[in-house]
Amino acid sequence: MKKEHLNIVQLWNMSFGFLGIQFGWGLQMANMSAIFEYLGAQAHSIPILWIAAPITGLIVQPIIGNMSDHTWGPLGRRRPYFLVGAILASIALILMPHVSALWMAAGLLWILDTSANISMEPFRAFVGDLLPDQQRTQGFAMQSLLIGIGSVSASAFPWILHHAFGVSNIGSNEHKMPLTVELSFYIGAALFLGTVLWTVVTTREHPPEDIKAFKEQQIQRGGIFNTFREIGTAVQKMPQTMRQLAWVQCFTWLGLYCFFLYFPPAVAHNIFGATDEDSLLYFTGIEWAGICIAAYNAVCIIFSFILPRLARATSLKRTHSFCLVCGAMGLMSLGAIAQNTSTDLITNQYLLLLSMVGVGILWASVLAMPYAILVGSLPPERSGIYMGIFNFFIVLPEIFISLGFGWVMQNILHNDRLLAVVMGGGFLIVAALLMQRVQEESSEEDTAEVELSVDTVVET
Repeated sequence: MKKEHLNIVQLWNMSFGFLGIQFGWGLQMANMSAIFEYLGAQAHSIPILWIAAPITGLIVQPIIGNMSDHTWGPLGRRRPYFLVGAILASIALILMPHVSALWMAAGLLWILDTSANISMEPFRAFVGDLLPDQQRTQGFAMQSLLIGIGSVSASAFPWILHHAFGVSNIGSNEHKMPLTVELSFYIGAALFLGTVLWTVVTTREHPPEDIKAFKEQQIQRGGIFNTFREIGTAVQKMPQTMRQLAWVQCFTWLGLYCFFLYFPPAVAHNIFGATDEDSLLYFTGIEWAGICIAAYNAVCIIFSFILPRLARATSLKRTHSFCLVCGAMGLMSLGAIAQNTSTDLITNQYLLLLSMVGVGILWASVLAMPYAILVGSLPPERSGIYMGIFNFFIVLPEIFISLGFGWVMQNILHNDRLLAVVMGGGFLIVAALLMQRVQEESSEEDTAEVELSVDTVVET
């Protein structure tokens, strides 16, 4: 079946659910480490408490990818997974502000991550299902744009509630959760479900051309047990480009995960000087960290329009390498800011925003370039399972950090959260070096597609 060219409104509709998904992720990234510290967690125990995120990604994404490859029903191929995941994730977001113990917070994080993965993974394959080849990267660019919008709004939302609407940022209940964070989670639940519902209602999927053959294949390759066999076969036949990108992804996400785990409490402790997680200074530091996360996501949105032109002038590989180095410099500069004792708190506070420029450049590339390089090497009929497998090279380094970095924090870094973030910058340098050995397939065509995608968004 020939795929029709979609206009900008249709592209927006099919990707709109990503806005809500990313709002949920953004709340999680900006607040979960602080929530764990509210509940009494020490710095060295934070990685193991976060292990839900990579474990669920490792297990859920390839299973959901393969199952959605071989699903067809009243809601289509991918949309049933969008909807089920959104319902469960929204429930977890509503419950999160009411946790009263670490095990409850960690358990809800498992549910939230599992549900978000169920919704998110099929969205990547959705692009290949509905868009012709020349629009594929345009679809990924639209997803990246909505990811940026969702992340900016989620990260800044507690700060906005406090400074624009006067909502208290002090613990509002016996669990010490700031009211700004509590309300943000409720609003996030509504956005998650509402935006996914919009995509489900407004976007139609095309049935398989030979429904009888599809159902036979569904019996042979669908389901959880068949999925494990399919994963093994797919890994053995993994394209060379994907194998090379795997190492880049591993070191990229070693660096990013250090940042995600420790940046908010590092700002509170190392920049604002908070010593007590119950203090106003700590709450203010976590709030400002949310502004910094919003800032790098705003840079991500802006740079996503520059990215394709840079890729065309150089190459996808060189562009991604450059962005990895920018991210590394952004993380490493945080250490210098914290050690600059000759300046006052306000100066250091705003200097953090300069560091976020490098992180935003990196994040724009991470969301688009690896997929732009990868997508041309994948067989279309198995894109869902390969996108799930590609996620292995994100979650495996996260699992490594979750299981082993607590020892590093306690015995080498002496629970210095900021040093953990700076170490993340070192991992990004290694990723940039490994990027030099990646062989691009159809790089000129893919670069042209990236430019077309962003030009269309800008002109519209």
